[in-house]
Amino acid sequence: MKVRSDVLRIYQSIHTWTGIIAGIVLFIGFYAGALTMFKGAIEAWSTPPALTLPQVPTEKLDDLVTQVLARDDKAKTGFRLSLHDEHQSPMTWYQQGSERELSMSNQIWHASLDEQGQLLTQLSTPSELAELVDQLHRTAGIAGEVGHDQAGVYVLGVAAFLYFLALVSGVIFLLPSLTKTFFALRKNKGENRFWLDVHNLIGITSLPFHLVISLTVIVFAFHDQLYDGLKHLVYGDKPLFAIPAPDRTLYSLTELPRIETVLTKVKQLAPEYQVNEMTYMNLDNPRATLRLGLYNPNGFMRGPVTDYLYMHPYTLTVSNSTFDPSEEGIWSRTVAVFFGLHFGSFGGDLGRWVYFFLGLSGAFLFYSGNLLWLEKRRKKQAAEQSHASRLMASATVGICLGSVAALAVSMLLGKWVYSYFSNINYVYLSAYYSVFVLLVAYAFWRGAARAALLILPLCAIATFAMPFTSLLAFVFPQLGLWAPYSMATLGVDLVALAFSAVFFYGYRLTRQRALHGPQDSVWALPVKQSLVENELSQQAQ
Repeated sequence: MKVRSDVLRIYQSIHTWTGIIAGIVLFIGFYAGALTMFKGAIEAWSTPPALTLPQVPTEKLDDLVTQVLARDDKAKTGFRLSLHDEHQSPMTWYQQGSERELSMSNQIWHASLDEQGQLLTQLSTPSELAELVDQLHRTAGIAGEVGHDQAGVYVLGVAAFLYFLALVSGVIFLLPSLTKTFFALRKNKGENRFWLDVHNLIGITSLPFHLVISLTVIVFAFHDQLYDGLKHLVYGDKPLFAIPAPDRTLYSLTELPRIETVLTKVKQLAPEYQVNEMTYMNLDNPRATLRLGLYNPNGFMRGPVTDYLYMHPYTLTVSNSTFDPSEEGIWSRTVAVFFGLHFGSFGGDLGRWVYFFLGLSGAFLFYSGNLLWLEKRRKKQAAEQSHASRLMASATVGICLGSVAALAVSMLLGKWVYSYFSNINYVYLSAYYSVFVLLVAYAFWRGAARAALLILPLCAIATFAMPFTSLLAFVFPQLGLWAPYSMATLGVDLVALAFSAVFFYGYRLTRQRALHGPQDSVWALPVKQSLVENELSQQAQ
């Protein structure tokens, strides 16, 4: 395929500048997004197992619910039952706060039954570490609100639009040489050419994933504006979504159907699904709702983990679902597939691992793209790099690697000091933003090279210390730490260990470049003039 060189240069410029502008915040979104593929495992890893009460057989859940409702008025408004999950207590409800908003001060009651069938309860402030990682994914850590949504969501929405332009322009720019250089990793043509080939190979092979992510992020960020536009242009005075009239009948808690009855009803509606959780809401008013989280490893699910079925908790009348195969459910199913493609909530555990690595590869694309641009600028400029290039290098290292280090340090610190604080969530927040701001400031103060040589080993040490902490907890239980108690929590430690090796390898490469690479690069450490003169004299001899 032949494309005029002037046209190619235009698309190259579009790809470069849209990628540069959007890449830094998208790095945080992709890195944190990769981690959220195992959000439940991170939540379990960060929570002492003593705070989770043992599961009870399904046939005893009715007894558990009856005892709780007889003793606690808060539970009468709503509660959640968790089935088949060793990381969750069988029954929980909010003493303070709600699931509809993220709060650092939520208080949750946990309930279970002992071997004699007696009620066990425990009040705790839940660890929101996994939720904070998800917030990083959604907002890149940008605080503040615009309207009723977070400012960071809109920033990432704009970045995703630029990202989409970068994807399309990058493909057009590569088309003429794609068949010749698609799988070429030309290390013999220089280090810069090799990393450019790696960047292009990862970008092209994962292009469908990146297109889906960019488009879905735009929709997630600007869905209110899209809905308002549809309402005015298409629907007029008609409602965009038909909302059935609520059942105004007031029911008594004693009229709640048995859990087995609910599960039987769900089995009839969706035989291929397993009920993971049952959330009862507004039980004391006409808006009473039962939301069931249904898991199907072979299906596309709307939520990050499950599909949803909404029923009336007393009559079991279905009001909505995300898996309805009937004619009325075509739109919902389409939306569910769209959501599932973003969340990676399909293909079971294998699908989640694939999305995990795709998310990390996306973060690598943004980081490597900035580095390649800086290297290209070095070759075009004089020996002294421009101030703008140095600022971009500092921002790339400080913000991208700084966010990784800050998250690792906050996760590690939280595990060590959990027992010393009544609310560990403020420790997570303080640690993340303190470390992040300090590392960004250091990067701008000392430059990209010195900052990278500090932050990369910090990342390696912090991630290595996570499994080492678990080992200490196993050997010395008196320390007040806790060891992995499931394959999921052990998996968090093993992934952290792998990350540590990657960060250490990255440190070695960066150090090699800083000490022995071109001295006109922003990645070079300043060498004393005497050492330079000595080296030149030795070469002359």
